[in-house]
Parts: sequence; C-alpha cells; structure tokens
Amino acid sequence: MKKASKSDIEIIKKAFLENYKDAVTELNYNNDYELLIAIILSAQCTDKRVNIITPALFEKYPNVFELSIANLDDVKSLINSCSFFNNKAKNIIKMAQSVMENYDGQIPHDQKELIKLAGVGNKTANVFMIEYKQENLMAVDTHVFRVSHRLGLSYEKTVEKTEAELVKKLKGDDLHIFHQAMVLFGRYICKAVKPDCHKCYFPQICKTKQSFKPA
Repeated sequence: MKKASKSDIEIIKKAFLENYKDAVTELNYNNDYELLIAIILSAQCTDKRVNIITPALFEKYPNVFELSIANLDDVKSLINSCSFFNNKAKNIIKMAQSVMENYDGQIPHDQKELIKLAGVGNKTANVFMIEYKQENLMAVDTHVFRVSHRLGLSYEKTVEKTEAELVKKLKGDDLHIFHQAMVLFGRYICKAVKPDCHKCYFPQICKTKQSFKPA
C-alpha cells in the first residue's frame, strides 16, 4: 500500500483541524487526579464503561491520600466491570502511594515524572498532558493506530514507532488536536468493524478498510 503523499497529509491535517479543533476527551473528570485515574482505567476499556465506573470510585476515594490507603479488595469491587481490573486496582493504589511519597500528594504535570508512576506508560502520560495541559504531543491508542495505517500515515508495527512517524509527518503545533481528532474519527467513523465510509473526510486518500492492531 502507498504511503500518504505530502498533499494527502495537508488534506488530512486541514480536515482534522476543521472538524475537531475543539475536541476533548470523552472521559468524565473534575481534576487532574480523576483524569489520571480515568485514563489508566481506559486502557483496553471503553470510555463509556470507565464513566460508569468512576463516580462511585471517586466518591469513596475523592483524592490521592484516600486512594493511597485504600483496601485493594474494595477498589477491585468498584472497578470489576473494567478490563484487567485486578492489575488496574493494584496500579492505581500504588500510583497514589507514590504521589504521596514523592510528589507531596500532587499529581505531577510532567511527562517524564508521570511515567515513573505505576500503571502509567508513555501513552497514558501523553494523553494526560494533551488533555490537561494541551501539550503538543501525540499519543497512539488503538483508534489512532488504525486510522494512521488506513490513511497511509504510517505502516509501522508498534505504537512507539507509529507515534514517532506521526510526530514527523504531522509536525507543527497541533499534534494534540490531531490526537483527539484521530481518536474520535476512529471511534465514530473509521471504526474497526464496518467503518462508516460514507461519512469519511478522506475517501480519495484512504488506502484500505483493513483493521490494523499494534504488534
């Protein structure tokens, strides 16, 4: 399959900016603590499911301190409808404990510091910084991976290499917008199964309906 040309890339960037300039995450949150927890829980789980789970979780553990002293089984029971809830419960408690011990109870607003926390990888840290600080970063989830491959922006096999190629191809000050755009475009139009091609902004650019998953 051919890669997107320079003119293709400009068309893609223009359409995403026109249609998703003010796009934000669909996760519900009131502060940085709630946002980070929601992003951690959203890994391989839908935002819709996370938004069902988090109200009770945040009611019982409204801040980092309360979560840091939480009972593991209690946390598991509150998030057990979320994928990989056992590991996620352990991670969010460890994350809270680390924030109390190393950051005076304040969620760090720095990508490199965020990655040091349990349950927070590069993608989670980038998504947090994009949403909360509007940082000029790219984060690659399953939607971004699929869309970038269908449009010929990248044919890399891993999330990390795909992210690097997208940063290079979509260079500029709008990477955070392109991330949000590709997530929503992939979620509602360029879906993994039965994409709504009649709603697509790029019928002349799309390379395939094949669904891609990172290695």
